[in-house]
Amino acid sequence: MKIKFLFILIFFTSLSFAQNENGAVNWLTFKEAQEKNKIIPKPFLIDVYTDWCGWCKHMMKTTYSNQGFAQYINTNFYPIKFDAEGKDTIEYNGEKYTPTSIKPRTPHGLAIKFLGNKLSYPSTIFVGNNFEFNLLSQGYLDEKKMEPLLIFIVENVFKTSSYENFEERFNKTFVDTTAFRKKEVKTYALKEALALQKKQPKKLLINIYTNFCNSCRVMNKTTFTDTLVADYINKNFYLVNFDAESNDTIVFNNEIFYKQLIDGFPFNSFVRKITNGYLTFPSITILDEELNILNVLNNYQHPQFLRPVIMYFGDNEYKTKKWSDFYQQYQTKNK
Repeated sequence: MKIKFLFILIFFTSLSFAQNENGAVNWLTFKEAQEKNKIIPKPFLIDVYTDWCGWCKHMMKTTYSNQGFAQYINTNFYPIKFDAEGKDTIEYNGEKYTPTSIKPRTPHGLAIKFLGNKLSYPSTIFVGNNFEFNLLSQGYLDEKKMEPLLIFIVENVFKTSSYENFEERFNKTFVDTTAFRKKEVKTYALKEALALQKKQPKKLLINIYTNFCNSCRVMNKTTFTDTLVADYINKNFYLVNFDAESNDTIVFNNEIFYKQLIDGFPFNSFVRKITNGYLTFPSITILDEELNILNVLNNYQHPQFLRPVIMYFGDNEYKTKKWSDFYQQYQTKNK
């Protein structure tokens, strides 16, 4: 079975700083980063700067000098420091880019590719999914602004959500926790849900998380409690929050599961079973009344997009309609 896993370092509490003009980040050239990426794929973080840019230097002395941030970036990214007015020829993703002029303070061709007509510095580019996804953030980024950007890329949130939606929910989780409406949603231990399911059958939502997964925290705090989905879940599902690192012995469908090393990491083997062997954090597994797996939702889910999915299965529409047909009808009704 294939296990997809990203190990995340917690860095929110680190306040130590390195005094270095390049910060504490281990910067690479484009060539070095792309060679390393062929062996072990990681997203790129590209710091686009110029020699005359004061905010670029300030960001290097502050954000990139934070030891916690630097450790997180060095572990999870290939960081590249790119002079937007440099004079070298650069090969990037199979294409060669050259300076637009030998004159000083003129943009490099690759800077134009990245920034278009908005040649603003500093700019930070996040490249994920083997060059398929690019996210541009322009202007100075302090630690609070940088945190959700890093998590958005490293935890593959970009596969299921826009950055604007995730940033809003991230801030509601970690910054201003009182500034949104939420509803109480009933959660159950797995053993409790299975016992209730025998007496009063319902479908199960199994929310798989870990304590080191930050997008898991965002989803737990702001997705399941959102007014869009909370009432529907309470009525139609038993919601189980399951810690992938649980030490419990699990009996499920006459099989026994327990904590063991999975690809070198200590997880309960139940999570491999319940995700059909494709494990990401967070994941949501939807089970029918007979405990058959109907679907597995990988990565972070925003309530706006979770709602039609749980309705598709909760209302048994999946038995008579294709997802595409149902979703088209759903969008028409909810315009």
